[in-house]
Amino acid sequence: MADTSRHLFEAFGVELEYMIVDEKSLDVLPVTDRLIEAECGHIESEIVVGDTAWSNELVLHVVELKTAEPAKSLSGLAQTFQSHVQHINGHLQKLHGRLLPSAMHPWMNPDLEMKLWPHEYSDVYEAFNAIFDCRGHGWANLQSVHLNLPFCGDEEFGRLHAAIRLILPLLPGLAASSPVMNGQLTGMLDNRLDVYRRNARRVPSVCGKVIPEQAFSQADYQRLIFEPMYADIAPLDPGGVLQDEFLNARGAIARFGRGSIEIRVIDIQECPAADLAVLQATVAVLKNLVAERWSSLEQQQQMSVEQLSTILLSAVEHADGAVVVDADYLKLFGMSEATASINDVWKHLVSECQPETDALTAPALQTLLDHGPLSRRLTNSLASKPSRSELMDVYQQLADCLHSGRMFLPACANFPGA
Repeated sequence: MADTSRHLFEAFGVELEYMIVDEKSLDVLPVTDRLIEAECGHIESEIVVGDTAWSNELVLHVVELKTAEPAKSLSGLAQTFQSHVQHINGHLQKLHGRLLPSAMHPWMNPDLEMKLWPHEYSDVYEAFNAIFDCRGHGWANLQSVHLNLPFCGDEEFGRLHAAIRLILPLLPGLAASSPVMNGQLTGMLDNRLDVYRRNARRVPSVCGKVIPEQAFSQADYQRLIFEPMYADIAPLDPGGVLQDEFLNARGAIARFGRGSIEIRVIDIQECPAADLAVLQATVAVLKNLVAERWSSLEQQQQMSVEQLSTILLSAVEHADGAVVVDADYLKLFGMSEATASINDVWKHLVSECQPETDALTAPALQTLLDHGPLSRRLTNSLASKPSRSELMDVYQQLADCLHSGRMFLPACANFPGA
């Protein structure tokens, strides 16, 4: 979002990350550069195809699809992204590959299989790799959805940042999609976030506790987040390659140069309809928080990192089944209960806010509320110790869901919204 004059909720930037895998074995296939070359005739780090951009990420087996320009509405984007998924799969078929959804590859060994993007912008990736060793799952094996929301000036930033901080702990309860790692069900429903929060442990201030600090102005953000982070990374980054806003790895990051905040804790889903359903629900809740429907701005800003982090960590493990025992937190969303599961919180919020869904996203959101996030549905579809063949069968179904735009249920066939 280069134009920093957009006001709250006037535009939306959406980014979807997918892994590329071999069409038969489902092993990761590092051919993002060849995919882009197949589309435009040469290797680029980003190309614009219609109203959507395709770009590389850190590793060669991930491609990102994003709105080329901020969209005025989230409505209709599910169909746009779905058409690009199918277009990309057409190219990948010639490379014996296909796109695979979900936030982590179920059996990838990143120590052996990770290949960095070697082309334009590679100096930044090499700097990250030199400091943090990007072979781990937290760098090489994670796919997410990013939502960029604009603000104009400190007053709007303070309101938006306060609201976003509050919703971050709830998002894994709707969007967790990574229950399998190293070929095993780990018992954790959002393994992506669990490894993500640890990936910068050499310089802890880069990620913090995932929940951003209580910074509600640009000056406070500079003092509480940027300055400590830049000071800590400096001895390891003598060339200053990483002294930039993009170093910040919290669950939501302020991009003052763009006039936006980017939410990063959302796992990629099985199809764009599900991704956009999550985003539409998120935006509906944020609009009501910013409008102070249930709680004042002052009350929202008082929630500490520690309070919110406690809820987030429970959601990382249990997703929709996590129980919130902080009555003060629940009050901020208009709930009088002393405790509530995150699934109950989302049902309350969707009922209260009535997200602006469309024909594709409305049934997808209902599936998330009724049957749980993708992680729970995957877990329910697998044995407690799944074999490789069982994992391959289920994840082939996921790849089919992505290509055809279906929600994943155990049979993954006759979902009424498909």
